[in-house]
Amino acid sequence: MVNRRVSLRSEPPSGPVYTYPEHLRPALATLPRLPGVYIFHGESDTLPLYIGKSINIRNRVMSHFRTPEEAALLQQTRRISWQQTAGELGALLLEASLIKEQQPLFNKRLRRNRQLCSLQLRGNRPEVVYSRDVDFSHTPDLYGLFANRRAALEMLKSLADEQQLCYSVMGLESLNRGRACFRSMLGRCAGACCGRETLDAHNARLRQGMMHLQLVCWPWKAAIALEEKGEGLTQFHIIHNWYWLGAVTSLTEAQTLKRSASGFDQDGYKILCRPLLSGTYPIHVLE
Repeated sequence: MVNRRVSLRSEPPSGPVYTYPEHLRPALATLPRLPGVYIFHGESDTLPLYIGKSINIRNRVMSHFRTPEEAALLQQTRRISWQQTAGELGALLLEASLIKEQQPLFNKRLRRNRQLCSLQLRGNRPEVVYSRDVDFSHTPDLYGLFANRRAALEMLKSLADEQQLCYSVMGLESLNRGRACFRSMLGRCAGACCGRETLDAHNARLRQGMMHLQLVCWPWKAAIALEEKGEGLTQFHIIHNWYWLGAVTSLTEAQTLKRSASGFDQDGYKILCRPLLSGTYPIHVLE
């Protein structure tokens, strides 16, 4: 008979060991229960560790303190600063702007993307176009925002598989005129490549499948001020071509921010499109 001993000792934990950040406890007393942005600062005065937003700054920061997975962030943090906004929309816009501007160490999202692209239907064939080359704010027939060319093409292939569209007709594969493509022989293409389906029918399904991705062109001729009211604070968000230029507390100050937008901002578009078009907020057109 073989005796086997079972060790009850657990393996040492990997990664930073979580200890409550007592050195940051005094900072909690100054945090408001208001919407806005908060910043975790380390030793550097110019490079923050993390930027976040919330409709209740105090509660959100305290949630970081209860998260062992954020031990490394908390151990490196030396102070916490914050900026109040009128509401959630202002917090979203300010957070996105500060992250792109300051590039915090622990933020993985909302950073500048120099490969941002979309799909443009020229005739009936989708082509990948880049925001550095095309004005996404005013160009019609653009569909989707993608981190890179590969992501755009993967979406097209996925749509083709769902709708039985032809890779060859869409320009995703070389086309052998008059011959069925390989996917057609497998029953995955309805046959626009070889005449079993008309090109008009194929292209109608393509456009219909992409319709939910269509970008909205900037609907005003100039910059606008979106009015957001909050607890003891009203802000006017100055926006041009889906680009947030900043916020002021009165329309008389709007002229200080009214300038040309510096390129298309993906995060600004995603944050602002629905609120601007829904009629939820008062809009003031700036002449």
